[in-house]
Amino acid sequence: MVNPPLRGIVSYPVTPFDTATGGVDLAALARLTEDLVAAGSHAVAPLGSTGEAAYLREVEWDAVCETTVQTVAKRVPTLVGVSHWSTEGAVRRARVAARNGATAIMVLPQVYWKLTDTELERHYAAVAAATDLPMMLYNNPGTSGVDLLPKTVAALARRIPNLTMVKESSGDVARFRAIRELSDGALSVYNGNNPVALEAFRSGAVGWCTASPCLVPQWALALYDAATGGDDERADAVLAELLPFLRFIVGEGLPRAVKAGLRLQGRGAGDPRMPLLPLPDRETGRLREMLGHLARHPLVDGTAADSTP
Repeated sequence: MVNPPLRGIVSYPVTPFDTATGGVDLAALARLTEDLVAAGSHAVAPLGSTGEAAYLREVEWDAVCETTVQTVAKRVPTLVGVSHWSTEGAVRRARVAARNGATAIMVLPQVYWKLTDTELERHYAAVAAATDLPMMLYNNPGTSGVDLLPKTVAALARRIPNLTMVKESSGDVARFRAIRELSDGALSVYNGNNPVALEAFRSGAVGWCTASPCLVPQWALALYDAATGGDDERADAVLAELLPFLRFIVGEGLPRAVKAGLRLQGRGAGDPRMPLLPLPDRETGRLREMLGHLARHPLVDGTAADSTP
């Protein structure tokens, strides 16, 4: 697309839970959302896998959607994940997102039974038809167990007009260019696999969907600025420092790792919801070291890094 509704650093907040009650901590969510906007995120995307959307009751999901979108208050675009096991559930969530003023919606094929091509198309078409918002298809085979190949994605987009964006999280960098070519440039492609962020930008991704700004926003923004500004040397240097952290948070599970990091920074968001458990002590120690290193290490252009946790 010539003017996609989203570009740049699309920041994914965790969903904070109150340690005492186990319920959603909306005040902490509002603070985290405000931090992401203030840090310079180009968009905010609640209720993805980072936000533990699959573990929320519907009333909680609605509250997280409303709180995040209202806190952002249209200062930057909002992308709301509306995935659900059922088409009916995803349609309902899409309409809630639209009523709250979301900029766009994102749909992962969250399935139990393996879906046929016809069933996938009917699911996406029904969710897309529920609102007039642009829709992002989210391909994350590691989470969903469904791998939507570029030719499948392009075919879906030809039949669903407001399917205009793709978040590609397989880690296969060749898909960014393939999706653009197979769709004749109609689809905007976004990277959802943190460790390949720089390769993705160099392969035509217009945005990076990432939870890393919850903890190190300036590093994510520095990588984006260098990559899109054509400063290859600086981009390589920023990635070299950031890559161990990106690999760690993905490898340990984003809700566990990000919530542990927020606690280390004095910005607690509670524990993940069961069956997820908090990050173990040993791994938390490794995360403390990485965050400390990034906080002490000046960004490549001399800009001060994030605060020491």
